[in-house]
Amino acid sequence: MLCADAKFAEIRIAWRVLACIDNLRGMRAVIHSFRPVAAAALALVCNLPARGANTVEADAAARKSFQEAYAHATANMEDSGADTGAGDSESLKNYPLYPYLQAARIQAALTSTDAAALALADKRAADFIAAYGQQPVSRNLRRAWLDSLARREQWNQFMAAWRDAGASEASRCESFTARIELQKTEGLAAEIAKAWLTPHSLPECDRPFAWLKDNGGLTPALIEERVHLALDNNNAAFARQIIEQLPPDRAAPLFQWAGLLESPLRSIDSLIASPSTPVNPNALLAGWKRLARVDRDGAQERYSKLVAARGLSPESASPFALALALALAWDRDSASLQYFDLVAPADLDDPSREWWARAALWVKNWKLAAHVIASMSETNRQSARWRYWLARGTEQTQSLQEAGPLYESVLPDDNYYSAMAAAHLGRTVSPHPEAVPVDKQALAALEHTPAFERAHDLLLCGMRPEAQAERQYGYEPLTPEARIQSIRMAADWGWYDQAVTVATSLHVFNDYTLLYPRPYDAEVNAAAHLAQITPEIVYGVVRQESLYRPDAVSNAGARGLMQLQPATARSTAHFYKRPTPALTDLFDPYINTALGAARLRMLLDEFDGQIPVALAGYNAGPNAVIRWLPPEPIDSDIWIENIPYNETRGYVQRILWHSLMFTWLRTQGQALHTNTWLEPILPMHHTEQSDRVAASDRLSAGPKGSSPTARQR
Repeated sequence: MLCADAKFAEIRIAWRVLACIDNLRGMRAVIHSFRPVAAAALALVCNLPARGANTVEADAAARKSFQEAYAHATANMEDSGADTGAGDSESLKNYPLYPYLQAARIQAALTSTDAAALALADKRAADFIAAYGQQPVSRNLRRAWLDSLARREQWNQFMAAWRDAGASEASRCESFTARIELQKTEGLAAEIAKAWLTPHSLPECDRPFAWLKDNGGLTPALIEERVHLALDNNNAAFARQIIEQLPPDRAAPLFQWAGLLESPLRSIDSLIASPSTPVNPNALLAGWKRLARVDRDGAQERYSKLVAARGLSPESASPFALALALALAWDRDSASLQYFDLVAPADLDDPSREWWARAALWVKNWKLAAHVIASMSETNRQSARWRYWLARGTEQTQSLQEAGPLYESVLPDDNYYSAMAAAHLGRTVSPHPEAVPVDKQALAALEHTPAFERAHDLLLCGMRPEAQAERQYGYEPLTPEARIQSIRMAADWGWYDQAVTVATSLHVFNDYTLLYPRPYDAEVNAAAHLAQITPEIVYGVVRQESLYRPDAVSNAGARGLMQLQPATARSTAHFYKRPTPALTDLFDPYINTALGAARLRMLLDEFDGQIPVALAGYNAGPNAVIRWLPPEPIDSDIWIENIPYNETRGYVQRILWHSLMFTWLRTQGQALHTNTWLEPILPMHHTEQSDRVAASDRLSAGPKGSSPTARQR
């Protein structure tokens, strides 16, 4: 292995060679040798049923005409609004996606400010929706038309077009307004009251909510119910706005509740100092849970004082002990165990027992861990996770021979825990593939189902949301057998995210050839070579992060195959002295995988080459992982099990398994060793390299940084 400085020098040189032009896109020219594989992948994505050459060419020509016309209709709303398609060619009109073009043109017409043009657009929209009903092609148009009618207060037409199925909260509020204006209010109060019960602001419903209040339907009890929803969702600021509508005597305890969430330390200190001050027990517990999450030390210091001041019995103190026990367990603090001992069994659900078991594992109290596992529900206790840990405890307290049958029981599960069980037994991992049966006749029938034909063409046109809607529309009436075949159909089309998603919903996990494709070998191999990591790890990240979608965008704004946050991409490029990538660059598989693999390389070197730690850092951010590192070496499985973010723990375990399956497929079924997975997790030794990584992140992150979103524990 090269030393760190030499390694990074080599990577920088390689990256500089790749940048043949003044942008990361120059990588394409250098990795030309990978083009045959990329071409094969592209051919798979654009796969069409075997048909005559003339037919395929005609389809391609019609598709191109559609894409051009659709792009014009959606980009030039004013110009295309009056276009009724009179000049369209017959081939375009006969193209399966032609209705999408018609819908786009009508939607454009609805943006007009001319009354006559709008009247014509209304008629076109009504005729189109009457023709296509609830089919996916009409959904976006129906929403746009309803919004237009609501803005113009055309309530009769609005109600004629309104459908509750699939409506958004805002659209439902508009329907309430329409009924109020049309004086069709029978049963309306109950519907508005139901909409009222939401934990967040809903300005589109201001008019209906005002009507409900004017008609005596907005009772104090209903207001309190919404306040509780907001408080339960930690939305104290919004709760205060709603509380203002209550009389003072009913508002006071709820304001106190909001204060406990906003300033838990100060509020709880006040209640400890004034034992006679009344407080809702649920509000006190909510504030305590908040304090335990944000200030573990402060909560520990106040636990006994709170119990004494408020006169809590062991039973009533139990939920407070549990909240503190969980918070300390997330911090891998052994003090959590003394608080778990104070929790009544009735207050312990499976997630709580899991954290109690993890806390016991962290201090290697194997007998306690076994005791807690035995108290879990039968379903949880029989999962691969806890059977594995029962085996680990048996090995530690008795012998490997005694633990052997328990480890053996985990091996068929084909997951991270089965691979770890094999490592403890000193065996290789041999997965248990189960191929999805191929029914060529059923596949052919599926491919020629109109909804799936449209879905395929929409996919080829890059219209993924519409393609997904058509796929779901065609999927719902399928028999169980046909649904299984739809997995293979999606995979054959290169629609890998749908293939894996549908397979998961049908509990199909073990067709590894089908569900672990390698469509980006050119990009991944080049990126892995640059970063000096195995392609299988990169593919594992790609599969877990985006399910192979180069256009994927997360709720947090991460983009592309390896789901890079823009700030993370900038800091990585800055570290390697490369040009700052534009947002659109992150949708380029070459650029995204190069930056993602480079980022993983940075984390590997920051965390002393420890793959589980680097993967955790890729998901949760390096600063979180630094907090999680142990003060002394600890077994890797114990460390991974105690990652406090459920998302990150599962992320690390799945990518380790994914990379193993990609390797197994590449080696054509060769049994693989996982003994390296047993290597302990070590404390991090700060180096100049890690300091540079941190400095690069801070410089590129800007004032908001690129920290991960809050994750459930």
